[in-house]
Amino acid sequence: MITPLAAANDPACGSPCPAIVPDSVLLVTAVPLKRIGSAICLDDQTCDGLERWGEHFARITYAGIETPPGPAGPTGSSTTWRPVRDLRCADRLTMVSLPDAYRIKAFSKHYAATRATLAHQIGRSRYLCFTLGALIGDWGGVAALEAIARRRDYAVWFDRVESEVIRRTLKVERLRRRIKERVSLPLMERYHRYLIRRSTLGLFQGQDCFQTYAPHATKPFCVYDTHTTCADRIPMMELQGKRAAILRGEPIRLLYVGRASAMKGPFDWLDAVAGARRAGLHVSATWLGDGPLLEAMRARVRAEGLETCVSLPGFEGDRGRLLRAMREAHLFLFCHTTPESPRCLVEALVCGTPLVGYGSPYSEGLVGREGAGLLSTMGDAVTLVRSLVELDRDRERLAGLTDAAARTGQQFDAETVYGERAALIKHFL
Repeated sequence: MITPLAAANDPACGSPCPAIVPDSVLLVTAVPLKRIGSAICLDDQTCDGLERWGEHFARITYAGIETPPGPAGPTGSSTTWRPVRDLRCADRLTMVSLPDAYRIKAFSKHYAATRATLAHQIGRSRYLCFTLGALIGDWGGVAALEAIARRRDYAVWFDRVESEVIRRTLKVERLRRRIKERVSLPLMERYHRYLIRRSTLGLFQGQDCFQTYAPHATKPFCVYDTHTTCADRIPMMELQGKRAAILRGEPIRLLYVGRASAMKGPFDWLDAVAGARRAGLHVSATWLGDGPLLEAMRARVRAEGLETCVSLPGFEGDRGRLLRAMREAHLFLFCHTTPESPRCLVEALVCGTPLVGYGSPYSEGLVGREGAGLLSTMGDAVTLVRSLVELDRDRERLAGLTDAAARTGQQFDAETVYGERAALIKHFL
């Protein structure tokens, strides 16, 4: 059953709460939900995740932020939308659409009705897990407040340190936005700490989140998120072929997969590639993904004459081609400038591709497992160039990093990580 509850004006929200449904979970998120034609849709990775949750819970209620309806056909967006009615767990899934209310006026308008919607769903769900990330318009936080009022146990989920992400990207914003965020960020941090302290379980993705939030949680756990499966791991014959190509001295193939946005450090990435070229390396570098800075990246490539070694094709929606590109790459070059926990690093390791990029607790935690990469201080593109030069000259070392990446990647698959999270939720809640 897929039931969209647009807001608390749903008649069911004013009726007495039914008994708690055994083995049911309520997930309140900020993930966009879209109506395309007659279908309720989510992005393909969220759909993959819902099917994983369906392997561990008898019923799932999923709340996301409703976005404007879209056309039934292709939209040109970098998001691949899937109808939730096609999911394996569709007959056990209830969808709850929440309003987009990231402005104070909209948040005030929708607050009471949406909290009533969340109260109804909390009253009927056995397990509660809320994604937190903002202050205004963050319905996961409102759900946590309702759970506190009802004296219900709940889990919180963080996949990045939102306050630091905002701080480090503020310089590109208008003055009015910078002033607003400077005022609201301390409030957001105190709010999140309060909700974490009152939670029963803290699920923090990667070491950046864990180190920031674990001191405030009663039961904190460092967890990881990936949508790769055991079948996505680089086959041994492909791994051996990649090692052989590296040892033959083939030009190093660099890859990044993600949005061309400020927090991904796209111009640092281009600096590193350009520096490697100036140092005499023969490299080919590809950035797969669209975003607000993609055209500026292309202009920079043209201005610096990097067309022969840098490819910026934009978004790649075919997962098979994406994984193939990651397996064929020799190094995954990344320049993330904020404390987030991007899945692309895990996916690169699953594909047997070592990491070269900026160090953070998250990336250091991944590389530290088997030594599958080289990291530099955040913002230090010069050291990235030095790492590329060293690995180009020492192909045996690069081949060893490739083996280490493949070993590390075997520790991550969707079946395992979702199973671990579900087990934590069931044990502690």
